Amino acid sequence: MVLSRESAKPVEDGKRERPQDALLADMDLPYQRVFYPLGYAVEVSTNDAVVLEIADECFNQTHSLRPGLMLRVNIGVTEGKGVGCPREPIRREYNHLFSLVADADNQALLDLNTFISFAWVTQDAVRNRLYFRYNFLEKMVYLLLGSSVVTDLHAACVGRNGRGMLLCGDSGAGKSTLAYGCARDGWTYTSDDTSYLINNSDQPRVIGHAHRVRFRPDAKRLFPELAHHEVSPRLEGKPSIEVPVSELPIVNTAGETDVDTIVYLKRYPSAAGKLVRLPEGAATQRMRDELYSAGDVRASPASTAADRGRNRGDRRAGRTAR
Repeated sequence: MVLSRESAKPVEDGKRERPQDALLADMDLPYQRVFYPLGYAVEVSTNDAVVLEIADECFNQTHSLRPGLMLRVNIGVTEGKGVGCPREPIRREYNHLFSLVADADNQALLDLNTFISFAWVTQDAVRNRLYFRYNFLEKMVYLLLGSSVVTDLHAACVGRNGRGMLLCGDSGAGKSTLAYGCARDGWTYTSDDTSYLINNSDQPRVIGHAHRVRFRPDAKRLFPELAHHEVSPRLEGKPSIEVPVSELPIVNTAGETDVDTIVYLKRYPSAAGKLVRLPEGAATQRMRDELYSAGDVRASPASTAADRGRNRGDRRAGRTAR
């Protein structure tokens, strides 16, 4: 027996491969395990046990099961050409089809309507755990969750006295640093810069990654306790510092919370700290514009989220913090 580089499956010596072998059509995925990112069941199937080890590092914080469809992520690992870690994938989307393509041997395809997904990656890509985690595994899982049970918001979330607050704003506005600053001061921490709105909740309620905080590198100037933490690359080329909450002076955390207030951050060098109420409907429209989208698959959840923001968020919050 020899191992075919193209198919990663044993073939008999001297036996000519079938055309479908080059397509990896019959790749066996014998390693399977169910994980619970955000509390929803996702089964990961693969032919490389290292993939499951990385999935456990990503998703082992939650073991509770929320109602919903069992999602499945299939990942086939091939030997590849041994050229080292691939480049960052190019992302493309058409309606409910989403692709991640780094090169011919490292790519993923997702149907966000039927929730079918498959990734082909090389051993070099998987062995670079941060690369594989940020660019393929986590991206695939949260794209599937975001097209079915939650709506991802570019917002941090903290709470006080049982009332949650979404901190929204452009990239670099200070969402993560403000959320962490509040948490250090005794507020309840839920998420840094991504919060997940539960689609069918009776009232606005979000889930967050309350087990870790991600900072921009310049946060070291504000928080001395980050000085010894290293910077690592992230998706879309954004360097970050990722720190478990257990290593930070955060006492109160909550994996999910009801949202009572929405604050949009507007930071510039000469700004003075103050709250300004936005015009009626402005918070709703901005949230509608900024919702991460996947074509018509997300039209209904996005509309629902924005309507809930209009009915509750504009009345109580809709503020800009400068």
